[in-house]
Amino acid sequence: MYSTQALTHLVPLAADELDKNKVTPGVLGFLVFAALALGVWALMKSMNRHMGRVNFEEAPSPEEAEAAGTGASAGARGKQ
Repeated sequence: MYSTQALTHLVPLAADELDKNKVTPGVLGFLVFAALALGVWALMKSMNRHMGRVNFEEAPSPEEAEAAGTGASAGARGKQ
């Protein structure tokens, strides 16, 4: 039996006990929320671990490398 069929059999039972003035998410809502929170926590922990392993050193841009390599002559060319 599929889970959707099992749930359809429980709907008429829940309709008798349902108070129209008080509707709460119940235990199922809490379990879904807790599972989502646990999943987000695990993803954030994994992301922090992976970001800690990144060793990124940015290479200087060609303009900065040229200016650093030639020094004063780059300033003279810029004034022309």
